[in-house]
Amino acid sequence: MSEILMAVAIVSIIGLIGGVALAVASKIMAVETDEKAEAINEILPGANCGSCGFSGCAGYAAALSEGKTTDTALCNPGGNEVSQKIAELLGLAAGNIVPTAAVVMCQGNCANAKQKMKYDGVDSCRMATQLFGGEKECVYGCLGLGDCERACPYGAIHICDGIARVNPAVCRGCKVCVAACPKHIIEMVPLEKVTAAVLCKSTAKGAVTRKACSAGCIGCQKCKKVCPNDAVTVENNLAHVDYDKCVACGECASACPTGAIEIITVQAGIIKLAAKNTEKEGANR
Repeated sequence: MSEILMAVAIVSIIGLIGGVALAVASKIMAVETDEKAEAINEILPGANCGSCGFSGCAGYAAALSEGKTTDTALCNPGGNEVSQKIAELLGLAAGNIVPTAAVVMCQGNCANAKQKMKYDGVDSCRMATQLFGGEKECVYGCLGLGDCERACPYGAIHICDGIARVNPAVCRGCKVCVAACPKHIIEMVPLEKVTAAVLCKSTAKGAVTRKACSAGCIGCQKCKKVCPNDAVTVENNLAHVDYDKCVACGECASACPTGAIEIITVQAGIIKLAAKNTEKEGANR
């Protein structure tokens, strides 16, 4: 009996010593919490997309709390509402966020783009790109294997007729899809502005582009010549539109011989390609 009591006493003493040691260690090694950063993090949407330029929502919250940045308008998914709430919490002037939506600058769908081979591999644009640039003749265009669709945290992207399309009503401007696209053909376009856009990224010579895709930009400069506001430039065989200068007059779209330029508007959550009067929404592959 005495042996049992002795064993119990020893275990109890060890437990007591361990408990005291843990209590002391918790005090010595305690990490102070930044209550202000935690409050800011609660305001942020939690997308952790990195569009703010920091590691995620927690990183942005810490930077604001520590004064490393005073810009409350870095969170695109949160918009002006989040910017205003953070400004009120920190006593700062709220920055203004211009709403943007991602647009896939490509019209290389099943009808327009020609194939050079049949890709039978991992269902990934990034992997397919490593195999001679993908199965399409145009090495600059969308492969339609859904890397951006899977990366989008808001379900705003769907594959439609072999290429990715974005629903701007759902898009929060987080730019995750921009980083996910190995072809770098996704751009952010102002939501509140009607503007022309060149839906092509090919910098190949006109004859090469025309052979690969019937809707590609051939760098003919007709759009540049007819633009009354100098909003269109052509560089490396590819036209570009300055959204700040563009007034969506439609002259460039009308002059484009391949239909590579479209007037983009937002209506009822659908990107309208007004130059061809067509509407595309997310669809099944």
